[in-house]
Amino acid sequence: QVQLVESGGGSVQAGGSLRLSCAASGNTGSIYYMAWFRQAAGKEREGVANIGSDGSTTYADSVKGRFTISRDNANNVYLQMKSLEPDDTALYYCAAELWRGGRRSIATMHPDYWGQGTQVTVSS
Repeated sequence: QVQLVESGGGSVQAGGSLRLSCAASGNTGSIYYMAWFRQAAGKEREGVANIGSDGSTTYADSVKGRFTISRDNANNVYLQMKSLEPDDTALYYCAAELWRGGRRSIATMHPDYWGQGTQVTVSS
């Protein structure tokens, strides 16, 4: 089992920055992909960015050039968010997927574990 705990959410004005963190614990050695997803009120959850154990990353088109995902050797994962927009307002979830072979983009992730989420609110 793997436990994921997010932190770093908050309220910020448009154009501002936030850095989300996700602390992983448990059987973290089994994780290959880690990712951030988000869900805005009244909308479906969507992938934001993912990162493999090899450091490869993919991003949703809506955040390319503004968000950066990274991870450390302990499988903690981070999301640096810059130039935030009101449309970025959502509950942000950390997720982890075990290795099943083949490449995973953020669009093809099938997470095995989820965190509880951290709220990000961007005001205009």
